[in-house]
Amino acid sequence: MASTKSFAQAVKDRRTYYALSHESTIPDSRIQEIVKDAILHTPSAFNSQTSRAVVLLGEEHTKMWDITAEVYKQQLSEEKFNHANQRFQGFRAGYGTILFYEDTDSVREFQNKFKTYEDKFPGWSEQTNGMHQFVIWTALETEGLGVNLQHYNPLIDVRLETEYKVPPTWSLKAQMVFGKPTSGPAVQDKEFKPVEERMKVYGAK
Repeated sequence: MASTKSFAQAVKDRRTYYALSHESTIPDSRIQEIVKDAILHTPSAFNSQTSRAVVLLGEEHTKMWDITAEVYKQQLSEEKFNHANQRFQGFRAGYGTILFYEDTDSVREFQNKFKTYEDKFPGWSEQTNGMHQFVIWTALETEGLGVNLQHYNPLIDVRLETEYKVPPTWSLKAQMVFGKPTSGPAVQDKEFKPVEERMKVYGAK
């Protein structure tokens, strides 16, 4: 059942969780629904719809982190790999991973279509991808899942393209790991910089 938590409260409650189990609090169909809704309804500049997602669940999620470990083992010294592998095994212990991509062909299409803003579309593309990540992250947490966001691209890009038949024009941006939390968030008491230094208001009544 979908959460009845308000959007504002869901935003406030969103946190990073690293301690995850290979379980989900919701059916796979609900996870797919959340990602599908985000892909359909998250805004993009000029309605360019450049963001893409690959959803890996269960054993496919496990395989993805095994691939990541294999790639990094070839790139790092034994000491550095042993340290990194502790993190990989932690992510591997989760239930699923969402790979976030941007379709560079679509970005170029809009650059050619709107020459006045040609230099802006790559930045706008990154912005919409970030919005997709935030929407999905927040939605998964309202369903009782713990989430963390990783960035092991570009070293893993080619292997994942081959394994999951990803078009070469898709550019990998992030890997979102999720699962049932086995402990609290990574940061219990989040520190905030003064909002007065980060926000200005004019004309309020």
